[in-house]
Amino acid sequence: MDNKKNGIPKLRFPGFTGAWEQRKLGEVGKTFTGLSGKTKEDFRHGDAHFVTYMNVYSNPISDPNMVENVEIDTKQQEVKKGDVFFTTSSETPEEVGMSSVWLSDAPHIYLNSFCFGFRPIVNIFNPYYLAYLLRSNNIRNKMMILAQGISRYNISKNKVMKLNVTIPNIREQQKIGEFFKQLDFLIALHQRKLEHLQEQKKGLLQKMFPKNGETVPEVRFPGFTDAWEQRKLGDLAEIVRGASPRPISDPKWFDDNSDIGWLRISDVTNQNGRIYYLEQHISKLGQEKTRVITEPHLLLSIAATVGKPLINYIKTGVHDGFLIFLNPKFDLEYMYQWLEMFRPKWNKYGQPGSQVNLNSNLVRKQKIALPSREEQQRISSFLKQLDSLIALHQRKLEHLELMKKGLLQQMFV
Repeated sequence: MDNKKNGIPKLRFPGFTGAWEQRKLGEVGKTFTGLSGKTKEDFRHGDAHFVTYMNVYSNPISDPNMVENVEIDTKQQEVKKGDVFFTTSSETPEEVGMSSVWLSDAPHIYLNSFCFGFRPIVNIFNPYYLAYLLRSNNIRNKMMILAQGISRYNISKNKVMKLNVTIPNIREQQKIGEFFKQLDFLIALHQRKLEHLQEQKKGLLQKMFPKNGETVPEVRFPGFTDAWEQRKLGDLAEIVRGASPRPISDPKWFDDNSDIGWLRISDVTNQNGRIYYLEQHISKLGQEKTRVITEPHLLLSIAATVGKPLINYIKTGVHDGFLIFLNPKFDLEYMYQWLEMFRPKWNKYGQPGSQVNLNSNLVRKQKIALPSREEQQRISSFLKQLDSLIALHQRKLEHLELMKKGLLQQMFV
């Protein structure tokens, strides 16, 4: 028996039994519109504020700080604590009808013109329960079905008001709402920790390598005093381009049973530059048409994610969208970190608004300040440990977000 069809969630707190009540949204509240009759001159000043579209889209519980200025206008509908906002339009059906509950008592707050509001008239909802109910898989799937359009999708507030929602007793609502509130708090905490570490790493990359024209960095480990040597990358390694069999879509180039992977541009972003596994594997025939590396090498992306460095930790054939640093005269991890720091500066080889065009000659001519091998290893060891900490927080965050996604599916009808 499918309990959900009988108004009972798959996962439930102890002590609660019985089916949940079903009501149409339109039976328990009324809609209102966002700002209307405004021109661009009316915004960015004034003593009133309006809730932005991105606030509604991004947050089950609206962020009271994600508001923008507008003049006070008594003709507009002010929002109230407990109101629910819905986005009405988006480029994909998956993003239409995103909801957010407003819990602030601040005066003179309006809703943006690309959303509509819903105000419960019956006091049967815990606001946190309602916020996460409307973000649950069941409701989101119904919203996607209601989305209409071709290049842009819209949703009718009248149709939204006909949606059935499930309502347990208020005590169970409070339990569910508080649980997801705490889970979101934990996710936000890990997100902030991750962002802090990423910013810390970004700052250290700027301080631990010499600025242009200088011979020593701003921040340095104790015991190192020598000036760094100016070298060209082409003097420090043999820099060659990868190769791709053509046509690349031909299945004869690939073999799932091969122990040689096939490194593609998409693998770079998926693994953030440290390649430990590859989905595709190249056949013996394909290996004859590419460059195969069987030990860790430093590589540089010159297509799509231009300037992104990476290190392979498995055997792989290398796509022609990468450069390979052969026979390096540097610590591999050190140069990986230097290339991470330098990545935005490759933009000097592109026109504004156009794709950066990197090639092996440009990379060979690039100058770099290089310390002793011992100092290279000290820097690279420190930054790699920081990378591992960042990756740990990233995994924790992904785990929590995945757990939340599963619970939203199981704890609502």
